[in-house]
Amino acid sequence: QVQLVESGGDLEQPGGSLRLSCVASGIIFRASDMGWYRQGPGNGRGLVARINRDGTTAYASSVKGRFTISRDNAKNTVYLEMNGLQPEDTGRYDCNQVPPQGPWGQGTQVTVSS
Repeated sequence: QVQLVESGGDLEQPGGSLRLSCVASGIIFRASDMGWYRQGPGNGRGLVARINRDGTTAYASSVKGRFTISRDNAKNTVYLEMNGLQPEDTGRYDCNQVPPQGPWGQGTQVTVSS
């Protein structure tokens, strides 16, 4: 049974930083391409960063240079380091495989506001 548990979201001021974590179970994590998805107010869910099983990464243009995705296969965990936060980064953040498979977790809310 797939389970994804996200954490680390918070209310942060513009220019601030946050680190999101996602622990996955029920999948062969080391063999999975993983991603962080964002659903902003009134928007659909979109992929903002991905890290493949071989460690290669890719980012949406809106976050490139500010966000860093990483993974720890020993802990079945994927991280998203978020720097230089902007109000447009506000939203619910979820992790999942790329492409997404199985149920979504509860997500973690990031709000960027002064």
